[in-house]
Amino acid sequence: METEIQSFLEQLNALWVSGKASFANLLLASRLNQIVILVGCLVAAFLLRRWLAPKVHAWMRTLEGRPKWQLRGLVIVHRRLQLILFALMAWAATAIMAEVYHFPSRRYILALVATIATAWLIVGIATRLVKNRLLRQTVTYGLWVYITLYYLGLIEDVTNLLDGFGMQFGDFRLSALTLIKAMVVTGILFTGARLLSTSTATRIRENQDMSPSMRVLAVKAIQISLYGSAFFVGLKAVGFDLTGLAVLSGAIGVGLGFGLQKVVSNLVSGIIILLDKSIKPGDVISLGETFGWINSLGARYVSVVTRDGKEYLIPNEDLITGQVVNWSHSNDFVRLDIFFGTAYGNDPHLVRKLAVEAANGVDRVLKDRTAVCHIVGFGDSSVDYILRFWIRDPTGGLTNIRGNVYLALWDVFKENGISIPFPQREVRMLGETSRIPVTIAD
Repeated sequence: METEIQSFLEQLNALWVSGKASFANLLLASRLNQIVILVGCLVAAFLLRRWLAPKVHAWMRTLEGRPKWQLRGLVIVHRRLQLILFALMAWAATAIMAEVYHFPSRRYILALVATIATAWLIVGIATRLVKNRLLRQTVTYGLWVYITLYYLGLIEDVTNLLDGFGMQFGDFRLSALTLIKAMVVTGILFTGARLLSTSTATRIRENQDMSPSMRVLAVKAIQISLYGSAFFVGLKAVGFDLTGLAVLSGAIGVGLGFGLQKVVSNLVSGIIILLDKSIKPGDVISLGETFGWINSLGARYVSVVTRDGKEYLIPNEDLITGQVVNWSHSNDFVRLDIFFGTAYGNDPHLVRKLAVEAANGVDRVLKDRTAVCHIVGFGDSSVDYILRFWIRDPTGGLTNIRGNVYLALWDVFKENGISIPFPQREVRMLGETSRIPVTIAD
């Protein structure tokens, strides 16, 4: 351990000496002029951006109907306007110095800074492909540091310094350089995995030959495979021994299996749901008092949106073990029943005919599947009927269509003199002075 610390201190001292030598070279008269010119370019780029940025932003607001990639490109340029202006000015100053002075030393600093600024600009634009903000910032700053050290000729010194700062774990040595390499390689692999999974998922979702549940399963399987491969390949690329990781993950898996039984059960239930195609996005289901359509299928839960806008997250295990009514499992046809009663004085044949006509006259009620009306009993105050009709859009709601049919019945009965009775009771008051019967409606 003491030997490694001594080696690290020696490398740190060598880096310090190299840095002082580089700084001393910058203090030469010919290079001080170049530094002054670069400072002037930086100030000019800052002032020009302050004047130009609002105008560019106002112009961008007038662009409507343009493709999204063009608008995003303009936003990227607008955010990096100062760096773009500085790089252009630095290259212009380099070209002018090359014409005035034919000695490369007279423009060396200018060309070096212009090259670094251009490389920074390219990295800043290219890393926009990384969607995760934290990962994007990490990759951007890491590449900026690497590019700067590369053009300054300090890569080897910094590499030796980082490699000297580490710890030994058996046959494997973990150093700061190894960690940085692991982060860079894993970040690149994860970015590639995300791009590949996104393009593949888009093609799978557009494939109408596959059922919705199989499309979801295929997308999730590809994402897990790609991201898992990127993680393990990244570890292997930096020399990490995966044998110990396999043993450790096995032990952890046994412990998690006992502690996360419900989570594992939901994950397995989700895979079963996707495989047996019993439930798919867009289906209308009823589970207990929850009625709505499936918005998405997750690894742990199913998102169900109800008619009132509430979104229920139902665990996959409940859908496997509980009784679920899938209104659109094999087809979209749904039969609805409503009950009503009419007075005994009304002709039941006419009532049945009018009820069927009223139902068929309501929107969303299928005309090719004729509604039917039957007598189901003789009640105390009315003849009881059941009216059955079909719809094929349960996502449009069930309560509203029932209400519309009831309203149509009310209108047609009123037009044809059909009365809907209510229960009546006769109460007799017993006494010497009054024996007048009084009728009270419930």
